[in-house]
Amino acid sequence: MKDKFYITTPIYYPSGNWHLGTCYTTVICDALARFKRMQGKDVFYLTGTDEHGQKIEKVAESAGITPKEYVDKQVDILKNVWKTLNISYDKFIRTTDKEHEEAVSKIFKKLYDKGDIYKSEYEGWYCVPCESFWTKTQLKDGKCPDCGRDVELTKETSYFFRLSKYRDKLIDLLENNPEFLQPKSRQNEMLNNFLRPGLQDLCVSRSSFKWGIPVPIDKEHVIYVWIDALSNYITALGYLSDDDSKFRKYWPADIHMMGKEIVRFHSIIWPAILMSLDLPLPKKVYGHGWLIMDGGKMSKSKGNIADPIELTRRYGADAIRYFLLREIPFGQDGSYSNRALLTRINADLVNDYGNLVSRTSAMIAQYFDGVMPTKPADVLDEDKELINIAEGLYNKVADYMDALDAPNALNEIWKLFIRANKYIDETMPWVLNKNGDKERLGAVLYNLAEAIRIGSVLLQPYLTETPEKAFKAFSIPDELKTFDSILKFGGIKGGVTVTKAEHVFDRIDIDKELADMDKYIEEQEKAKAEKEVKTENVVKLDEITIEDFAKLDLRVAEVVAAEKVEKADKLLKLTLDLNGATRTVVSGISKWYAPDDLVGASVVVVANLKPVKLRGIESMGMILCAEDDDGNLSIVAPVKKVKSGSKVR
Repeated sequence: MKDKFYITTPIYYPSGNWHLGTCYTTVICDALARFKRMQGKDVFYLTGTDEHGQKIEKVAESAGITPKEYVDKQVDILKNVWKTLNISYDKFIRTTDKEHEEAVSKIFKKLYDKGDIYKSEYEGWYCVPCESFWTKTQLKDGKCPDCGRDVELTKETSYFFRLSKYRDKLIDLLENNPEFLQPKSRQNEMLNNFLRPGLQDLCVSRSSFKWGIPVPIDKEHVIYVWIDALSNYITALGYLSDDDSKFRKYWPADIHMMGKEIVRFHSIIWPAILMSLDLPLPKKVYGHGWLIMDGGKMSKSKGNIADPIELTRRYGADAIRYFLLREIPFGQDGSYSNRALLTRINADLVNDYGNLVSRTSAMIAQYFDGVMPTKPADVLDEDKELINIAEGLYNKVADYMDALDAPNALNEIWKLFIRANKYIDETMPWVLNKNGDKERLGAVLYNLAEAIRIGSVLLQPYLTETPEKAFKAFSIPDELKTFDSILKFGGIKGGVTVTKAEHVFDRIDIDKELADMDKYIEEQEKAKAEKEVKTENVVKLDEITIEDFAKLDLRVAEVVAAEKVEKADKLLKLTLDLNGATRTVVSGISKWYAPDDLVGASVVVVANLKPVKLRGIESMGMILCAEDDDGNLSIVAPVKKVKSGSKVR
């Protein structure tokens, strides 16, 4: 039976603000999941979205849509980002999934029945974007200590989880299990800043908004984010469902991976909930650093977003994945700039790897008519270092991945590529060919091809597309793309067809590309400014009072007949029924609607508009339409069928 490996990212708030910083955790976890699969482990990789809460409700309301409509759209965008970056998750959970909502309701009841949830009144400072409560002393300059935004004083009756009850157990967990929370700096932060000063009980329900899972014992409340969102790690496996086989198979998680800003919730609140449920704790919680740009955490509010879709379109998914996995010291904050990305692509992917694959395959194609030389019988002194690096590479990379250190794992792989390039300079295959030393030439090119194969096999978890270009050039069969096949040097069989690898990575003119990227950013900012101007123009229309609005008599009417107006391309003559009373309205909508499309439809009409004659027809009102930026019209109609003549308020 295969060893199990369960890895999770945090579930993401569907804001639509998907930048490189958002992608960092997911790319790291994807590389780790792919590596463990190649090791033969039974991997379950979970990610998803946290879709309930007050801020979702507010954003959806401001957009004029339901919360579910809003999150559905954002989830589609996020899934497209993950598809673009070749993320190989096994399950994408949404907290609006029926199975999750049912399980969370049962979890709440289970905690309540145990006596770990009680009802009381709460008063504190609440940050809507962070969905966090703070005491006055925890605020920083009167604002949220996490995001720096304004907070609002909130007082309401809520249900509370007895977090304080588990303080001593949590201290013991962190002090006596150093592998549970990594890196070490996160342990010290949780102990000194939160646990030792004392824990307050945790608010786990809200009654001031409705977008959430109802509390099973009190329908006036919805379950607050921490029980709802954190429980996804077990509800995704079927915990408390009719089929909990995955839960019994994979739990406890081998690793919860997240950014350092939410370590508190995963290393204090989540373990306490699991303790209350009498469930095993995850084996490891890892809080990595942030991706920093221009001196601040990468986020929409900072105005320094790097769009992963646009970057991937320009440079490919592998280049973006490689930068995130190689450039940032794991566990620490890392820096991003467009120049750093392009420099890393040229230096590592183009020079060290791409050119190595292209040169070696080209020399075999030229010097041996595209036929792989046979494995050399003898190993010379100048071959030994290359072969030794290649044969010892898997164990070094595996050790680093066990330590969750992808940058150093990639660094070890690159040592092989760098040594292979040096090996070309030392052996000078073109001189061997000129001197007619075919045997030595064949040995050198075979050794290079085999080093490329071994390095490319190990690259597969990190670069999901490029290694296949090398495999194709050297006709590498599937059985030689596995970890088991690279423990011993010399797996490639002589006699297979070799073709020159084209465009493994194309060199970038960095200055030209940076100028092009600046132009792109300017265009995006200009488009954003134009959009804001349009919005501003809408907002700055003359304001009216409720008394002004009350002068309008808006009614729902049913179209009982429709026909084109003679000699008028735009006009339709509509006969409307308003609760038994009929009237005629002329409307300029024939470009968008045929008469037959409208008969039987409900429309909203301004019923007390002063009559006017159009093409000799007296029009008794005006139907309402919405117009988009391109001038297209769409009739305004009630979502549900209502009685004709009903007043619109």
